[in-house]
Amino acid sequence: MKAETYISVDIEADGPIPGPYSMVSFGMAVAGRMTGREFERLDPSVSTFYAELRPISDDFVPDAMAVCGLDRDLLVREGRDPEEAMKSAAKWLTETCGKSTPVLVAYPLSFDWMWIYWYFMKFAGVSPFGHSRCMDIKTLYAAKAKVPIGWATKRQMPQEVRSTRRHSHHALDDALEQAELFQNLMTWR
Repeated sequence: MKAETYISVDIEADGPIPGPYSMVSFGMAVAGRMTGREFERLDPSVSTFYAELRPISDDFVPDAMAVCGLDRDLLVREGRDPEEAMKSAAKWLTETCGKSTPVLVAYPLSFDWMWIYWYFMKFAGVSPFGHSRCMDIKTLYAAKAKVPIGWATKRQMPQEVRSTRRHSHHALDDALEQAELFQNLMTWR
């Protein structure tokens, strides 16, 4: 069994879907490794990647931009080229994971996965996470707690499972928060 490295990923976007809209930032943090049946917590702040991207279209939803607090005009002028950023992210993942398999973890997975996978395929030509190496933290909690997915909200999780970090809508901060939540759930009985 090949070891897996769990990468917490959070993205911020200027609209609801990739293509017509843009991913404006993303953050990645190493949450831990699984070797055989043993989960190893890793300090997520030790190994991270963060990028703010130049938008790929003129379309955006002002309310979506307000959530992340980034200046869209500044991103248009100074944001990283998406191709360069995604290739740099893929290189970071390869170097960080070494011989282990990278697995994306997010809360909720469906939103972040849609964006990061699309951007990797569009701008790097390949996804380091393959087409399906991902885990939804929300579903992980629902399965372990034996509750419906609708009850798998952070507010309803026991205090010992929640992250001590604040959710800020800054992609790297939120990737770190999610990494801690994931670690807590992986070791929660």
